[in-house]
Amino acid sequence: MKFTTALLLALIFSTCAQAEGDPEAGEKIFPRLCGGCHQVGESARPGFGPQLNGIIGRAAGTSANYVYSAAMKNSGITWDRATLKAYLKDPKGVVPGTRMIFWGLSDEEKLNNLLAYLQRFSAESR
Repeated sequence: MKFTTALLLALIFSTCAQAEGDPEAGEKIFPRLCGGCHQVGESARPGFGPQLNGIIGRAAGTSANYVYSAAMKNSGITWDRATLKAYLKDPKGVVPGTRMIFWGLSDEEKLNNLLAYLQRFSAESR
């Protein structure tokens, strides 16, 4: 009975972890999809887009040293996993008038992996 319970708990926690994404896989995705415009990490700076340290939990349009569109500054969004996922799927649908040029990402696994990677930097720059 204990083995069955332990196995069941392991499966539940494994499924939850997978639903949250794989940060290592996200680290591989970031340079290809985001790295042309955005940076993360200790020496991250804004480029064509703002640096993304601390993006989760941050109000949209508030990262220092980046000039945002009026649409982003006035969006009223505070970034969390759900809003970031929606935005990455359809940037102009979530923030009409955004200057972000990105076609969108519909692959749930890649989205979860990318968000898991960005979450590593959620407390660094705040």
